[in-house]
Parts: sequence; structure tokens; C-alpha cells
Amino acid sequence: MISSPPSSAKTHGRWVLAATILASSMAFIDGTVVNVALPALQANLHATANSLQWVVESYALFLAALLLLGGSAGDLYGRRRCFVFGVLVFAAGSICCGFAPTIGMLIAARAFQGVGAAFMVPGSLAIVSASFPASESGTAIGTWSGFTAITAAVGPVFGGWLVQHASWRWVFFINVPVAAAVVWLAQSHIRESRDEQSNSEIDWLGAILVTSGLGAVTFSLIQASADRTAARWCGLLGVALIATFVLVEFRSASPMISPILFGSRDFTGTNLLTLMLYGALGGVLYFLPLELIQVQYYSATEAGASLLPLILLISLFSRWSGGLIARFVARLPLTFGSLIAAAGFLLMLWCGLPAPYWTNVFPGVLTLGVGLAVTVAPLTTRGDAISPGCGGWCRFGSQQCCLANRLTPYGRRIWIRSGSGV
Repeated sequence: MISSPPSSAKTHGRWVLAATILASSMAFIDGTVVNVALPALQANLHATANSLQWVVESYALFLAALLLLGGSAGDLYGRRRCFVFGVLVFAAGSICCGFAPTIGMLIAARAFQGVGAAFMVPGSLAIVSASFPASESGTAIGTWSGFTAITAAVGPVFGGWLVQHASWRWVFFINVPVAAAVVWLAQSHIRESRDEQSNSEIDWLGAILVTSGLGAVTFSLIQASADRTAARWCGLLGVALIATFVLVEFRSASPMISPILFGSRDFTGTNLLTLMLYGALGGVLYFLPLELIQVQYYSATEAGASLLPLILLISLFSRWSGGLIARFVARLPLTFGSLIAAAGFLLMLWCGLPAPYWTNVFPGVLTLGVGLAVTVAPLTTRGDAISPGCGGWCRFGSQQCCLANRLTPYGRRIWIRSGSGV
């Protein structure tokens, strides 16, 4: 139950969507643009391949690990308040990234960005969910997904242009004016809301356990190629901490996630599908730009534009696919969309061959885009429907674990991208 819902969703809806789309786009674009910038910053900061992975994963790790805490804080202290806090922290982290003199400082600043995104990203969807009636939420989420994709479509191309003609540092500086606009929109046009049924305190023990567990697993995956023994023990420790987190949630008086969800087949199935789909997408987003730039000698702008068909397809059809769940059983678009996406991933096998873009890269990108266009909005809407008591943010847990920098509603990516170090 929301304590202070908007008096008129139609009046405030466009401002709500504008603020949340811009904020989410910052978080999601930042990941895809960084992928395009990796070769440039590697040369400029003399980074190793292992360090490059940490540039990506430090952001993903803190976003994924603190996501539940950010969602809980929004339900308890106010969604707009925590959303604005996340935007400000993200902007500060972006400034630090832009001025980073060493690869170590850049990794630390990226982690700081992830902390801000952990409050900003779940808050954006929770605000959308709280601002529209149930009959309009599917279309609103589809609109949010679609317009986020449109901004994401421009992001990699514009980011590639900045890297090629200015500096990779401007990829981060560009977030500052966008963040300022988001804060103004939020303060001026978004009503504060919270979950009156939310617990009166934060589950700090749960937050520490899930953050430590995800951190240990991520470190294990990245370091596996350098020290298999240490990586193995660190991975086992991470799994044990995550299992302990689940047990603690069952016993906690103020759990971060309702224990009922752990026994829900719908909740488990939806999150597993999200993990697998966006985990595989994360591998494409990480390796494809590196392949095109370093092996096939694409420019940064061309590499950024290579995924443009995929993003445009999602942006054009997300609003339509978001309404499918109201007309059909959710299983249909999720099943067929995932199968089409799987065919797109298979076609990506040809991307490594020395041949023109239109015959090697484009078919896989196009097919994958169709699959994601059918799947993304229904998957997000379905997650919202089966996550009572989570304020519209729970379904992001697995999504952000595997693709913290979604291309649209596609979110962060640890197990595939970190697995590149194995």
C-alpha cells in the first residue's frame, strides 16, 4: 500500500517517465559505453586484461550486491529520496572516473558509481510502478523500457565518437548534466511514496552477507586464471555466504526479501530466465566491441554503432511487447522470445570471421534484437507482478547480477563477463 500516490497518473506520468528513463539510461549506457572505451583506456592507463575486467565488474558488483539494500531503503525511507540520493552519488562517481589518474583509481570510482546505481536503478522502476494504476503499469513499463532503449541506442554511438574524437574520460563527464536534469525533474514533478507495509528497519546483516557473498564469487571468477586454488576457495566461501543470506532472510524480523518468494516457482523461474538471458547478453556486450576494435580494426564509433539494430528493435517494440502479457499468458512471449534470442546468440559465432559487417555481425545482432524485443518488457512486467512486497525492484536482483549495464531494461552480467577470466 502506497502512502502518498500521485493524484493523477496522467498529469504526472510523463514527468515520472522522463526522470526515471534518464536515470536508468545513465546507469545502463555507462556499461555499454565503457565496453567501447576499454581499448582506449587500456592504452592510456597501461591496464592489464585483468584490470579491464575489474573496471567493468567493480561497477557491476556493487550495483548487484547493494541492489536489495537500495530497494529496501526506498520502500522504508521514501522512493524519491533514495532515487535522488543514488543519482547524486552516481554523478559524483562519474566525476571521479573522469579525473582518475590510474587504473586503480578508476576501478575504485567505478565501484562508487555502482553504489549510486544500486539506489537509482531499483528506485526508477519502483517509482514507475507506484505512479501508475495496475491497468496501466504494463504499458508504462513498456514505455520506460522502450525509451530507455532509444537513449541507449544513441549512447554507444555517441560514446564511441567521444572516445575517438575527444577522450574516454568524456564518457563519464557526460553523466553530470544528465544527473542534474534528473534531480530537477524528480524534485519538481515526482511525488514521494513509500511502502507502508515495509519493515521499520534495514536488514544490515543480510546486506553484509549478500554483498560479501557476491564479491567473493566475482573475485573467484575473475582470478581463476591466475590462481585456481585461491579462486576455488573464495568461490566456495561466496556460495556459503549467499546460502547463509537465504537462511538469515527466513529468520530475520525485517528481511530484505520476503521469504515467501524463495518458495515461488514463478519468482524462481523468472529470475533464472533473467539471469541466463542477460548473462549471455553480457558476454556479447563485453567481447564484441573488443573483437571488432582490436581484431577487425573497427573504429570506436563503428564498434558502438554495431549494436544499433539490436537496440532500435527493442526501443520500437518494447511498448507493444509490454502489452502482450495482458493479452496472452506470459509464458508465450517469454518462451518464443528466448528461443529467437538463442538463435541470435548462435549466429554470433560468425562475428569472429574476417568478413563485412552486413554478412557476419548484422544477422546475429538483428535476430538477437527481435528476441529481446519480444522478451524484455514482458519479463520485467512479469517480475513486477510476482514480487509482492518488494516495491517493484526485486526482479532486478538476478538481472543486475549478470548485466549491471543493461542495454535497455537489460541488466548487469557478472557470471558471464567475469567468466572471461577463467
